[in-house]
Amino acid sequence: MDKKLLEILVCPVTKGPLIYDKKNQELISKSAHLAYPIREGIPVMLEDEARQVSEEEIEKLK
Repeated sequence: MDKKLLEILVCPVTKGPLIYDKKNQELISKSAHLAYPIREGIPVMLEDEARQVSEEEIEKLK
């Protein structure tokens, strides 16, 4: 994932920062509890495509 792109991208729901989860190829929004998939190197920044993230998953990212 390109670092410059990560600096620009924000959660479309909260406009907050995203955390790159390399293992799962997702961008995580802690504030929205959503994980946006990265498919073939392209972040899919659609709320309908995101999955809900549990509080436990978010804690593991810290």
